[in-house]
This record gives sequence, structure tokens and C-alpha cells, in this order.
Amino acid sequence: MSTTHQVHLSDLHFEHQQWLKELVFWEDEIALYNKRLGEIIVRYTDPSIKAEIEHFQNQFIRHKEVIDILKHDVRKHESQLVKYAQDHPVAIEHVHFKDHGDLRERMETQRKIYADLKNEFYAFLSKKM
Repeated sequence: MSTTHQVHLSDLHFEHQQWLKELVFWEDEIALYNKRLGEIIVRYTDPSIKAEIEHFQNQFIRHKEVIDILKHDVRKHESQLVKYAQDHPVAIEHVHFKDHGDLRERMETQRKIYADLKNEFYAFLSKKM
């Protein structure tokens, strides 16, 4: 359910910045996880383990795609706010904006999905290490 209340530009900007940093962090984590999978794959010849590795590789690819989409959408919204601020410099401190609840919901959903994947990945690592 999306939030439709009105908020200040600075609040939206703050949240955008926090989300972008979180998304970049996830990208860095995924790069490390993929590196770890590369180290593990050379240790095992069992097809079932290789299938699990491939599962994680595919999930990390998919999460990277979602991260890219979210980053694009956050930047797009930020760009729209910047343009409004440039076009209305006097009014910007007095105007409230529609909250970006839909984008927040997408971030929260992705947070949960990504956390579940990380838990699954760490469980896999603990069994195979």
C-alpha cells in the first residue's frame, strides 16, 4: 500500500541518497559473493553442488538487474525533483511533494528478498566450507 501524504523535498532527497548508497553496497556484496562462488566451484565436481552454485549465480544476476532498475528509478525521481527546484527556486522551501511510497515499497520488498537470498547463501557456504 503506497503512502500518499505530502513531504518536504529535503526528506525525499535524503531518502534517495540513503537508497542509492544501500544499492551500491548490495552491488559490492554481490561482487564479493560471485568471487566466493568462483573459488568454491573449482573445489567441487558434484553436479548437485554445481547446480546450487549456478542457482546462486543466477540469483545474483537477477538481483543486480533489480538493483540497476531501482537505481535508475531513484535517480529519475531525484532528477524530477531537481528540475522542479531549479524551475521554482523561491517556492521550493514552501512546497510539499507527493511521497514516493511506491518506490519505498519496492525498496523494502527488495530488502526482504535480498536478505533471504543472503541467508540462503550463507547457509550454503556454512555447509560447503
